[in-house]
Amino acid sequence: MDQTALTVHQTARPLGFPTAGHFAFVEGPLPEPAAGCALVENLYWSVDPYHREMMDDVPGGFALGAPLEGRALGRVVASRTPRLAEGEIVFHRRGWRTHAVVTPEEVRLLPRFDGVPLTAFLGILGGTGLTAYVALTRIARLAAGEDLFVSAAGGGVGTAAGRFARLLGAGRLVGSTGSAAKAGHLVREVGYDAVFDYHEGPAAELLRDAAPGGVDVFVDNVGGPQLAAGVGALREFGRIVRVGTISQYNHPDAPPPRFDHADIVEKSIRMEGFLVSNYRDLQEELYDFAVPHLQSGRLASDETVFDGFEHIVDAFLDMLSGRNTGKIIVRRGS
Repeated sequence: MDQTALTVHQTARPLGFPTAGHFAFVEGPLPEPAAGCALVENLYWSVDPYHREMMDDVPGGFALGAPLEGRALGRVVASRTPRLAEGEIVFHRRGWRTHAVVTPEEVRLLPRFDGVPLTAFLGILGGTGLTAYVALTRIARLAAGEDLFVSAAGGGVGTAAGRFARLLGAGRLVGSTGSAAKAGHLVREVGYDAVFDYHEGPAAELLRDAAPGGVDVFVDNVGGPQLAAGVGALREFGRIVRVGTISQYNHPDAPPPRFDHADIVEKSIRMEGFLVSNYRDLQEELYDFAVPHLQSGRLASDETVFDGFEHIVDAFLDMLSGRNTGKIIVRRGS
């Protein structure tokens, strides 16, 4: 086992897009677990859009000069509690570091499902997949045959939402993404019927071309003009599920989306946002829904994987720039 540990610290608050200069890798001695704790050697890390929000000077945001938090999977390598055995694989939120000292209350022991890779617990079986599942089944209450629009369809939540919607019997499935290559992948591999590159013109026109008859449900990961376009495309009794506003994370001064607010009343539209942390009690339900389909091959996990903890900042910046397809994960190097 390594005798030193690396952590990633944020060194400054970004204005607009962050750069590698806003982070520092800090080396230190391998931490020793106190009584009641265990030392975890991390194997996989998640980088997520919400990390960008946490970089700003906001309540609960990242502190400067301190290790960053995030989702991770690791192996217990030293334990001073009978509740965590050495060799156990655990999920925890003390990521962005090669090693973490955790208490039993801070981790979740992971079940092992035949044929399902560990990385799925950070993607389609983790917070990413749970977000998509909650959006469709609890907030939108998607019914079989209903048409769906998903913004940022090529990201982790977008690909999971597309695949889950197909399993739930959705009708026409439309998405937006940032490149023609990703649009092609979403149609060929994920199950979308039409996907547009939002760079190619006004979002309202592109969505109208992709869904000329409108949609019943809009899962919005983006905000901005695409949110306005979604409001216009919704049919009577349409639902908007607000998951994120990634279009504004790096542009805090961007004007709010402009749309006809009368549409909300006249079409009886409902808009609701949620935090997936309030739905963790549905984790087992997600396993029951998704795992059999993963094992049968009917469901796949879309991932972009970076090798080596030293590339975690690169992975994060690529994710913010939309260079990934599906969930972006960092894997421990050799």
